[in-house]
Amino acid sequence: MDAELTQRSKSIVARLKQLQDSLDHAGKNEKIRGIETQMAAPDFWDNSESAQKVVMQLKALKGIVGPLDDLSASAADLGALFEMADEDPSVEQEVAAEVKRLEAVLDDLELKALLNGPHDAAGAILQINARDGGTDANDWADMMLRMYSAWAVGEGYKIELLDRHENEEAGINRASIAIRGPMAYGYLKGEEGMHRLVRISPFNSESKRQTSFAAVSVSPEIDDSITIDIEKKDVREDTYRAGGAGGQHVNKTDSAVRLTHIPTNTVVQCQNERSQHQNRDTAWKMLRAKMARIEEDRREAEEASKYAGQAKTGFGSQIRNYFLHPDQRVKDSRTGHYVGNFESVINGSELQGFLDAFLRLKAGKTEAVTDDDN
Repeated sequence: MDAELTQRSKSIVARLKQLQDSLDHAGKNEKIRGIETQMAAPDFWDNSESAQKVVMQLKALKGIVGPLDDLSASAADLGALFEMADEDPSVEQEVAAEVKRLEAVLDDLELKALLNGPHDAAGAILQINARDGGTDANDWADMMLRMYSAWAVGEGYKIELLDRHENEEAGINRASIAIRGPMAYGYLKGEEGMHRLVRISPFNSESKRQTSFAAVSVSPEIDDSITIDIEKKDVREDTYRAGGAGGQHVNKTDSAVRLTHIPTNTVVQCQNERSQHQNRDTAWKMLRAKMARIEEDRREAEEASKYAGQAKTGFGSQIRNYFLHPDQRVKDSRTGHYVGNFESVINGSELQGFLDAFLRLKAGKTEAVTDDDN
């Protein structure tokens, strides 16, 4: 048997053991058994909202434990494959393919192990705002909303539209969506910042090259079991008439709600629900999520300097550049991750690579880069 394959096989076993320890494999198995016992109770579904949260927790646990168990079984079978290869050299090619497959599975699981922040397992509230660039920016914000929605659907997440404000000419001024599923926030939190698009403008009669910007904000969706202290006296509430589609009821009542946390100047708004009461509840949920993100960033800043390339606002501060002219490409300003096909990123199919690259950067697995795209 090839000595390199033997060494890679030993490395798989060692990495697997380390991963099982770091992910607390035994503890998660115990939690799964406890949840399954809880779900077997006859009154489990009496409170549907609470039950759904438990089901989501079980899904998240099994999403880690299941692949670990499969990997462990496959690694154990490697020994038998090696013995077969010793007797029949033609089997060595099959061994090499299996070793390569197990290494790829390990890489994926080790990446998931980086999602260990206080809210990484939570769902995400993602807000997109059109910035500089006029109508192109509004159109770009709408394209980004579709990109994240397509990615979420592809990953099996559920999406709920919380707020959407149409632009009169094209696209949107802003939108907020909840993306619910295991580790949604952990994966998406690195998307916060400014995203820059360069293309020949479809809204310019002279077909000139146009640069436009959209700002993305990502917060964890916090449930009631987590305490986020917000003084009501620090929050100003404004109600206004909802705009856009929604029927006569939406257009004739001041059902939309805007909340402003005065000490931090944090603003959230919701107009998607039909009643002011529902919009208010959703807006408070969004505000709690925003404040949780602020607190998380504060703790990170105390522990270490913020990751390279923290996006602010304006030209030159973008975290990612998307080009349709003079050629197609998408490049992250922080990680250097690059895709030469704009459409494959904007349709969500190759967005995951950017999320993974940022996770590795945040964990110190790679070094930050200096982006020179302009």
